[in-house]
Amino acid sequence: MNRIKVLCSRFPLYSEDLGIVIKKPLGRFEWFLASILFGARISEKIAMKTYRTFEKNDILTPEKILDAGRDELVRILDEGGYVRYDFSTATKLLNIMKELKEKYGSLEELYARSKDTPDLVDRLKQFKGIGDVTAQIFLRELRGIWNIDLPVSAKAKEMAERLNINIEDFKGEKLTEIEDALMKLYLRYGKKRKYHNMPPDIMALMKTWTPS
Repeated sequence: MNRIKVLCSRFPLYSEDLGIVIKKPLGRFEWFLASILFGARISEKIAMKTYRTFEKNDILTPEKILDAGRDELVRILDEGGYVRYDFSTATKLLNIMKELKEKYGSLEELYARSKDTPDLVDRLKQFKGIGDVTAQIFLRELRGIWNIDLPVSAKAKEMAERLNINIEDFKGEKLTEIEDALMKLYLRYGKKRKYHNMPPDIMALMKTWTPS
């Protein structure tokens, strides 16, 4: 059984789940917005629903987010189920978009001014409300698209070790596919230890793995 093939087919990229084309500049900003939503202490399901609510309302650029204003953003966040963090996230989005426009003009310019991956991460984390988790979520899907060398997250490494996958064998977009798949596996089954709920193909894949 090809573990990599099974993993990646069962757990595609988050951007693919959302229909975001990250090879285009607009898609990269859309993924940036989605990453901010995913970065909160909230479920994948709610984060994805909330992004789709932004999409439904055609608010997918920095300008449209700023034009929408706080009350409209709160309404969209509430509709998506982002109730616990609606006011704080609306404020965060407005602050990030304002600073992005004033300091860089665009997300692409932010990347262009970054001298290397650590500098890129630091520039992202200078936005209030973006930390290590959000930066990792955003940048890992851009391997092979932007020239970045992003370390694999600790949880993905842990899952790779449990599955006897040598993650060092992979680079670029393939590494991204595997890391996303491993993170989904962890978040959906490993984090809450719902091993008995795994799909049959994943259960077969992990038959030699004894959860710690």
